[in-house]
Amino acid sequence: MCRALELAKRPYDLRHAGISFWLATGVDPAECARRAGQSIQVLFRYYATFLAEARNHANNLIGQSMRWWEEPMDETEGV
Repeated sequence: MCRALELAKRPYDLRHAGISFWLATGVDPAECARRAGQSIQVLFRYYATFLAEARNHANNLIGQSMRWWEEPMDETEGV
């Protein structure tokens, strides 16, 4: 008896995983939507969790940058 290898339970699981991976690695959502052949609205609806994580990551980076700029500069640093 031969069993088929189950890579995905549903036909779009691998596609979903690929798009999720793009979003998680920071690819622009508009570019992900274009490559997936979806509208940006559809992408936002189905991948909201990944987009929220990307937004949190961006906020953290912005916060770190702002703290860095607020630190007093040592006299030996930058001229």
